[in-house]
Amino acid sequence: MSVLQSQTPRVVVSPADPGGEAARLVARAKGGDPAAFALLYRRHIDRVYAFAARRLSDREAAEEATQEIFARALAGLPRCRDDAAFAGWLFAIARHVVHEQYRARRYATEPLADAIDPEDSAPTPEEHALRGEGADELRAARERCLTAKERELFDLLLADLTDIEIAAALGRRRGAVRTAHWRLLIKLRNCLGLATGVSGGRHATP
Repeated sequence: MSVLQSQTPRVVVSPADPGGEAARLVARAKGGDPAAFALLYRRHIDRVYAFAARRLSDREAAEEATQEIFARALAGLPRCRDDAAFAGWLFAIARHVVHEQYRARRYATEPLADAIDPEDSAPTPEEHALRGEGADELRAARERCLTAKERELFDLLLADLTDIEIAAALGRRRGAVRTAHWRLLIKLRNCLGLATGVSGGRHATP
């Protein structure tokens, strides 16, 4: 994501991520260590961009949203109450920014067809996340079978967040997220089975 890295506000990107607990990095970043925030940025940039791109379906808008998400995260870092839950807090910001951009695009005065640039043929991060066996069927099932709220949960799951992190991002209890997660998987498997004529095997409902 070289374009986004060049646009991120005053973040010095380290050449490598030495590892370490996220909570420790967040604490250091709160203390004013720019290298610590740079490492947090490197760890989360691809997942945040993929989430924004999937929700907005436009690369330029996703890049702008991702830039805004990390700018708000940097400015609001002292308000992250649980350092260990940084990812969930970050994706809560991502949800708000994406919703704002979606509303702005929806109510833009210029026609939507004219507002969108020609599609870039290069694979996007979300396409990489879905590549492999059944990727096309999975994308089609997402659009055909899931509600708007279910698609949002699906996109957070694709961002490789845990149920705890998703609960923080959505402002819901972990138990409710786990239940919704399970129902979503069953719904997708049923949808894929109907779409492909599979009555058993990989897409069968447990």
